[in-house]
Amino acid sequence: MELNELEKSKAHITVEIIEYVPNSVVIKTILKKSTGNISVMSFDSGEGLTEKISPFDTFAQIIEGKAEIVIKGESNFLQTGQSIVIPAHESNFVKPNGRFKMILTVIKSGYE
Repeated sequence: MELNELEKSKAHITVEIIEYVPNSVVIKTILKKSTGNISVMSFDSGEGLTEKISPFDTFAQIIEGKAEIVIKGESNFLQTGQSIVIPAHESNFVKPNGRFKMILTVIKSGYE
């Protein structure tokens, strides 16, 4: 187990794994493997992720608050409990709508 990963075989309340930090985006690794990773992230008000293109499919789930996830220029407004798959090789970015937390799951297999 990596030092940054969560303790295995122990129950966790996902939304409590990570706290908000003023003017910051905080990332906590849940699992990191050669075939992909799972991270939980917190975003303070006004913080987001800049536009990028990933070579892998990414599953994004909002676990607290609201956010706008833009894929290929199309806005998707998500709130607590909602999720979206960001396709590999598509431009995307995350715009905040106040403070929010989300889980990102990246699957690396299938694109060798």
